[in-house]
Amino acid sequence: MDDCERRAERVRYLRELAAQITELAGHLNAANYRWLSLIAEFDRERGWSDGSTHSCAHWLNWQCGIDLGAAREKVRVAHALEKLPQIAQAMARGALSYSKVRALTRVACAQTETYFLEIALHGTAAHVEKIVRGYRRAKESEELSREEQQQATRKVSYFYDTDGSLVLKARLPAEIGALVIKALDAAVNDPAVRDVSAEMRPPQPPEEEEWGLIVRPADERPSWGARRADALGRIAESFLQHGAEDLSSGDRQQIVIHVDAETLQDSVAGRCELEDGPSLAAETVRRLACDASVVTILEDARGEPLNVGRKTRSIPPALQRALRSRDRGCRFPGCPNTRYVDGHHIHHWAHGGETKLSNLVQLCRFHHRQVHEGNVVIQQLDDGALRFVKPDGEAFDSVAPDHTQPLGDWRQLPATHERQGIRIDEETAATLWRGEKMDCGLGVFVLLQHARRGRNVSAETVSG
Repeated sequence: MDDCERRAERVRYLRELAAQITELAGHLNAANYRWLSLIAEFDRERGWSDGSTHSCAHWLNWQCGIDLGAAREKVRVAHALEKLPQIAQAMARGALSYSKVRALTRVACAQTETYFLEIALHGTAAHVEKIVRGYRRAKESEELSREEQQQATRKVSYFYDTDGSLVLKARLPAEIGALVIKALDAAVNDPAVRDVSAEMRPPQPPEEEEWGLIVRPADERPSWGARRADALGRIAESFLQHGAEDLSSGDRQQIVIHVDAETLQDSVAGRCELEDGPSLAAETVRRLACDASVVTILEDARGEPLNVGRKTRSIPPALQRALRSRDRGCRFPGCPNTRYVDGHHIHHWAHGGETKLSNLVQLCRFHHRQVHEGNVVIQQLDDGALRFVKPDGEAFDSVAPDHTQPLGDWRQLPATHERQGIRIDEETAATLWRGEKMDCGLGVFVLLQHARRGRNVSAETVSG
């Protein structure tokens, strides 16, 4: 075989390989639609609701190994497709990928669905994302005033950088932003924060220095940005120490509950109430007392205090650190929560349980309530492992695979779709775009016209 024949053979092989890839992409698109349909039905029937699972997204995270954020998005898309029959049909026959459908379902409605579908069939996923972003910006500008947009988009987020530094990002309405800047400036000029040599610096530092593009020696006077960082820390310290203006004492940051010892231990009738508030269930008080300070007060028959004991049973800081290091979040199977978790006594302290690591477990607030309300039982096995079971004894564990049945094979997809009457080939999922320029502005204009026409028709129908 000469070089020309080898090149021709390679070209044929690559064409066949490309055809197999695009055809299988179509089958995966169709299978993905079926999967989303099942998710929508499962969520609608609340099949995930076993009393201790937050939502369908949490169930997908647990049982299917999907990231929680991605699982929430899949549930959203699954329900959105039920209101977009043309887009749903295109995905069902393998012509649209999940990436395109996910973008379309953010903005498409009955009035714009047809036009959006044409864009998705003839454009790439990048084209679809671009037109969706442009359309959303146009709609926001049309529906929100400048001030309303600021309120609607306000947010503060943060993350930890690779070196461990905390990176804050904020988008604030103008008036709140002005207050923040005023507070920062005031804190920067506070003697406790201000560097003695800062007076020599220009009032407005260069942009490069403020954002850390110029690195100065550690022994040199701090930059304006560094001083603002110190000032922000001082503001946080001040608020934590003094609170808001209407918080005049530390007692306002406490929850005080009065409960009889017998009621706390055995749920017998007795006092169990918030101070200056309504009564509470004894089990609710046990949950709140899992990691809280308790003061024992001995009273006479008339309710007069005879003796006030010291605060007890709060988990000590060293033990809290050990518990966080061991559990690293909620221990309930499949729960991803690592923040807002409580230390829970497996054998409650009111019943003689000790405050020690082997008798403690971290639970998120939701699952902590489930345990104290009797929907979840924690069993401690002989080897120290924990088992979470329902009241009837059934374990909250992942469903074990049925090894008696053969695992699914992707090669079954074409045969399944053939039986269902779905015809998929190498052209089905291929984008129809051939390199021509897409006019995003024109596309957004046409979509806005479709959306307005839909509103006008609806108004005419109602008025008529």
